[in-house]
Amino acid sequence: MIDSTIIYSCKVVIFTLIIAALAIPIVKKIAVHVNALDIPNSRKVHQKPMPRLGGLGIFFAFLMGYIFFGQTTVKMNSILIGSFIIVLTGIIDDIKPLDAKDKLIGQLLSASVVTFYGEILLDNITAFSLDINFGYFAYPITIIFIVACMNIINLIDGLDGLSGGISAIFFLTIIILCFFQGRTTGLEFTLALVMLGSTLGFLIHNFYPAKIFAGDSGALFLGFIISVISLLGFKGTVLTSVFVPLSILAVPILDTLFAILRRLLKHKKITDADKQHLHHQLLGMKFSHRNTVLIIYGVNILFAAASIFYTLNDQVDIYLRRGIYLVLLLLIFWFVNKTNIVTDKKIEFKKKKK
Repeated sequence: MIDSTIIYSCKVVIFTLIIAALAIPIVKKIAVHVNALDIPNSRKVHQKPMPRLGGLGIFFAFLMGYIFFGQTTVKMNSILIGSFIIVLTGIIDDIKPLDAKDKLIGQLLSASVVTFYGEILLDNITAFSLDINFGYFAYPITIIFIVACMNIINLIDGLDGLSGGISAIFFLTIIILCFFQGRTTGLEFTLALVMLGSTLGFLIHNFYPAKIFAGDSGALFLGFIISVISLLGFKGTVLTSVFVPLSILAVPILDTLFAILRRLLKHKKITDADKQHLHHQLLGMKFSHRNTVLIIYGVNILFAAASIFYTLNDQVDIYLRRGIYLVLLLLIFWFVNKTNIVTDKKIEFKKKKK
């Protein structure tokens, strides 16, 4: 049974990888034709206009994966409709930037479809011998969760291969967890396989030096699917519904939280863009573009491993689990202390000196 599952998994991943890899060059030509270009500015790292719309290639591979390997259910229908809405929103934004409010409407619509029509809900969490049932609040909580995931991935999308790589690590981690838990027949497993292949096929063209960017069509779609998989596979199981996706996405989540805190401390709007994100800090430490992305991959893999250890619990040596948790905690403290990711230490020093 395991052998047949592995063969099936390889088929899905390889098929969608090839589809995405072949589709992206065509999408690139479309992006140039419709002028969906990311123009460099003082806040961005790239030096020349880059085609966006990479998400269209990922979405096409996702659709092909569904046609050949998916099953028609109400939940899957809601995911397809929600995906179409968010990808369309992203495509429009990639061609002609939308106002933040208009973009939020698209996010809320896509989240509402899977929440109300698909009944994909974060309705309860079991923690510390307590069963927390959200009742009717499950609907707004689920929508907030989905929208938050979309924006988290969108915010981390600042370097070649960054958002795609982090997403691929997420999908691979979910696949590994499903294997260990014997949950290889669920929708979350199939979605993770399809998305892993689609994302890897995109990364062939997006890893440094990138030939095309994911754009909002890609980042929002990846965040949408990540949130859906989290809700499908890990709700109501001893905090796993919260801990697993939060652990795997710890890097972009922490980057987002640090950005919000940084802007609040400087009395700025939390929506104001700046050049002090995680990847900017690493670039400021004189790491190359490629090495910065690889370092973030490495840290994200550590967090993914932590989520696997947490889920398997007794099957993993307790000292190994505690060791990786301690390393991650020390790494976060060191990074916050050594960089300006929260506060501008140079400005604070000058003020004290005066």
